[in-house]
Order: sequence, then structure tokens, then C-alpha cells
Amino acid sequence: MKKLVGLLLTLAMVLTMSVAAFADGEAIKVGVVNNPPSESGYREANVNDFINVFSEENGYEASFYYSIKNDEQLSAARQFITDGVDYLLISAAETTGWDSVLKDAQEAGIGVFLFDRMIECDPELFEAAVVSDMAQEGDTAVAWLLDQGLDEYNIIHIQGAMGSDAQLGRTGALDAQFEAGTMNKVVQQTATWDEAEAKKIVEAVINSKEPFNVIYAENDGMAKGAVAALDEAGITHGVDKDVIVMGFDCNKWALRELLAGNWNYDGQCSPFQAQVISEMIQKLEAGEAIEGLNDAKQIISVEKGFDAREITEEDINTYGLGE
Repeated sequence: MKKLVGLLLTLAMVLTMSVAAFADGEAIKVGVVNNPPSESGYREANVNDFINVFSEENGYEASFYYSIKNDEQLSAARQFITDGVDYLLISAAETTGWDSVLKDAQEAGIGVFLFDRMIECDPELFEAAVVSDMAQEGDTAVAWLLDQGLDEYNIIHIQGAMGSDAQLGRTGALDAQFEAGTMNKVVQQTATWDEAEAKKIVEAVINSKEPFNVIYAENDGMAKGAVAALDEAGITHGVDKDVIVMGFDCNKWALRELLAGNWNYDGQCSPFQAQVISEMIQKLEAGEAIEGLNDAKQIISVEKGFDAREITEEDINTYGLGE
């Protein structure tokens, strides 16, 4: 009984100290610059992950800013620096243009973490990056496509937001095939992650009568828009059908399309980086070094691709995003 009372008293003291810390303004101030949750199912999961981890209950005072425009993100980051945050967390809309902001943060003693997407800059300007290997995602997808052994590859390539790390990585491997002449580029156009724009791109190709047999869409939402255009035109798609459909992000609804044989491939992209960053921040706050980084100061999420012929319900429940 005495031990139980002692434990309860200890817990009460910890809670009292936590409340006092917040009252004294000692919560860790974090500014998060991200893309908006409306961008995709992936991004919604990513945004929610950061909101849940960087909460008041976990000892943070977090402010969030969302935009798909690089200049707006840069302005928000500068404002967070002016506001005196302790840490700046960035998922950049574009890979370039960030040097000045990162230098300002460093001069102000603000720790910078990159997540989801890399920035082209000196690694000395950030503490660490928790990211997907977007180029590897593209390599994995294109390797899978080559393994299909088609007589010819006539591809509608629907790109994400131009200049983003995801677009550059998922485009690179396919561009290499176009340049080598192993695949034919029917059209290569950005839909900026938007489902409706992707549908318009495919409709235009259908109306042009130019033959195609592969749709390579750089996220699930754009693949969904592309499939809607195929359905309206009466063109079959999926396993053993007229058109191969490929997406990225592994939303549960997209993986169910694979399981049903309506799509052929989906590349995984993990949105869960917040807890890893929080643990690194806690190490810095305790005066400890961050461990486990590669030479580029990255922690790379482990990801894979899913084939409609092999995917299972268990895969959907384990790896799928959303409901």
C-alpha cells in the first residue's frame, strides 16, 4: 500500500511539473511547413501524424502552415523564424530556393528537420532528414513495369507537382527509359497531384486516338482520375486488360483496386515521420547526439511496391493508408 501511495505521489508530482512547465512557457516551440492535407490521402495521413505527435500533451507548442507553393512556404518559414520557434520542420514544395531561409534559421539557433522530401542544400544547414527515397520508388516501379515483358510500352505519364522531390524521383527512372528508347512517351504532363486534372490528360489522349497501354501516375489520386477517363471511354484496365494502371502512396482504397484486379501496381510511400523527428528533438534537448543517420544526414523509410497478382488483404491492412 505504501508503494502504491508513493507511486501516486510521484505521478502527481510529474503532472504538476508538466503543467508548471507549460505555464512557464517551457514547451518546445515547433513550426511545421507542410503541403495541405487536401493534396492526397498520403498527405492527409502525414499532416495528422504531425498534429498528433507535436501536441501539447507531448510537450510541444506547434504551429502549422500548409501550401503547395514554394514561395508561400518560404514566407511561412521566415515568419516562424521571426516568431522564435525552437525547431523548424519542413516538407518543401520544391527542392530549391531554401538556402537563405535555412541559413537564417541556423544563425537564429533554430534546429531544422526535413521530412518527406529533400531540399538541395548543404547538409550542415539541417539536423536530419526523415524521408522516402523517391528515386528508389521510381526505380522499383519501372523495374516492375519492365518485368511485365510487354511487346511495346506506350505510356501516359502523369506527373506530380513539378520540382518536388516526389515528382523528380518518380519521374527519373521513367525518363531514363524514354531516353533509352525502351519505352514510348505518349504524353508526359503534370496534374499537380489533382485527380480531375489527371482525368483531363487521359481524356485528351483518348480523343487524339494515339495508342497507349500503360498509365504511370505519380500518386493514387491521379491514377483514380485516369481510370475514370478509361471507364467513361469503355477501355478496360488492370490485370490481363488493355491498360496497365500504376499509382503511388498505397491508400487502402487504391490497394483494394489492386486486389480486385482493376489496377496493376502501387508504390509505397510512408507518411509517418513525426515520431522519429520528435525522438531526435528530445535527444538534442537532452544534449545528446542524433544517431543512425547516413552520410547525407538522412533516415530513409523502408518501402516497397505492390503487384495486383500478389497483394493480400493482410497487406492492405498492414500497409494501407486511411480507411
